[in-house]
Amino acid sequence: MKFRTFVLVLLTSSAAFAGNLNGSAGSDAGVESRYLIDMPTAGILHNGMIGMNVNFYEASGVLMSLEAGAFNRLTFGLSYGGTNVIGSGPVEWNKFPGVNIRFRLLDETAGFPAITLGYDSQGKDAYVSRYDRYSYKSPGFFAAGSKYFSMLGYLGIHGGVNYSLENGDGNKNLNFYVGVDKTIGSDISLVAEYNFGMNDNLADSTSLAKPGPGYLNAGVKWSVGNGFTVEFDYKNILDLKKTGSLRSIRIEYVQSM
Repeated sequence: MKFRTFVLVLLTSSAAFAGNLNGSAGSDAGVESRYLIDMPTAGILHNGMIGMNVNFYEASGVLMSLEAGAFNRLTFGLSYGGTNVIGSGPVEWNKFPGVNIRFRLLDETAGFPAITLGYDSQGKDAYVSRYDRYSYKSPGFFAAGSKYFSMLGYLGIHGGVNYSLENGDGNKNLNFYVGVDKTIGSDISLVAEYNFGMNDNLADSTSLAKPGPGYLNAGVKWSVGNGFTVEFDYKNILDLKKTGSLRSIRIEYVQSM
């Protein structure tokens, strides 16, 4: 699958967009947040919503994704990208497009969180072909829960369990993660996640991580209007990865048909 073909699909899809929505940050958000930083929440796109994301990361990497909501409980999408996309030299494309699908099992109530089940094969940051994996493993199969509370805006508490199929390093453990997001005014949200990294902590030649605590990631999201949200992330703050801490930028655009 060529990257330019995927870009063309994203651009032509925008022609079908109609109604404007607020972004996914702040107390006036019109779209549920589907991810903390790398890990999924219980959020979905509702029926008739279409979303596009562009993520810029290390080594001039670019990842583009397209998602759609159906039946108010189902979200599905595709993603594709590579490193060295910007600049000179050959581009290193990801081995396969990413596939994600999620189903809202339970909606949030006053006393119970929303529960979503899904599968996401898209790892994050650079694809490392010699190890047949991404720098940050894909969630794979996951179950996520999210609960929001009114607190000077909104405070979201999230958690989940996942099993990644990127287990060529021999680590086939279940993994757990938790996270929070807090609205700051009508357009801004602060977000943090802690990925325990239980499936990515072997000290051998096929692991990109070293034994120790999991990944602590944090970011800020800003709904800039007309369906756009800009996100700035600082990843691996505890420096579990051998590559050290990373910075990335994500731009999200969501509209209703």
